[in-house]
Amino acid sequence: MAVYITQARYSHQAISGLVRNPEDRYEEVRGLFERAGCKLLSYYMTLGEYDFIITYEAPNPVAVMSVLATAGAGGGVTDTKTITAVSTAEAKQAFELAKASAGKFRSAGT
Repeated sequence: MAVYITQARYSHQAISGLVRNPEDRYEEVRGLFERAGCKLLSYYMTLGEYDFIITYEAPNPVAVMSVLATAGAGGGVTDTKTITAVSTAEAKQAFELAKASAGKFRSAGT
């Protein structure tokens, strides 16, 4: 399964609700990912531009989209930013493939 990293913000409504009724969202979020066939690896609250960062494994982009759509539709999460992560071993494989085709590629404008 591929590894994904999502950063997002809580909406004003969500922050207000968490202040009124503090809760640890981990189990709720873990369930959301599991129902989509994903595995939650970590969930941290963060300081700065985003309110939290989540790392997870997903079988395909459709599963990722379903999780993000569900979270977004509820109105508590905004401004999601998701990237795919690869291991250093996978990166090496990518560089080996690039090496094999680099001499056959002509860059734009050259």
